[in-house]
Amino acid sequence: MKIRLLLGLVGLAISPALPTIAQEKEEANPFPFRPILATPKIAQQLEPIYSQFEEAFNKHDTVAVAALFTEKATIVTPLGTFSGRDGIEKYFTDVFQRYNPSDLVTKLSYVYAFGDDLCAIGGWTNTLNYARPFQGGGYLIRVYTRVRDTWKIRLQVDKYPTGP
Repeated sequence: MKIRLLLGLVGLAISPALPTIAQEKEEANPFPFRPILATPKIAQQLEPIYSQFEEAFNKHDTVAVAALFTEKATIVTPLGTFSGRDGIEKYFTDVFQRYNPSDLVTKLSYVYAFGDDLCAIGGWTNTLNYARPFQGGGYLIRVYTRVRDTWKIRLQVDKYPTGP
């Protein structure tokens, strides 16, 4: 009983000091992987891939859309997670057949550099044409990596805040 009481008192005595100790440790050893806002010149390098994506998407060209991704890319959507170009191509084939989307427009809000990769955060809008046309939109996160002389999508995460 005395040992429990003693441990409880020691715990109470040091608990206010823990946040201070943790804070001091963080300042002494900062997290080395902080995002760096990409320069406008680097961010502009992504504009062609966004344009190519929108054009291929609006034409329902699944092969051209999938070609913008790396071989082992992953796309995470509310409909599931799809990996590899074949999986991504099948996902877009299903989306095009099921929803007949059109008028895709994407907009970059932020581009961050993480080592050799770029992380783009933005949003998109399009029209879904099933049953009746519906204007939708959502948020988008893409991680790009260099493959030879071009940027490819390594990871895409779509978030749909609105729906029919």
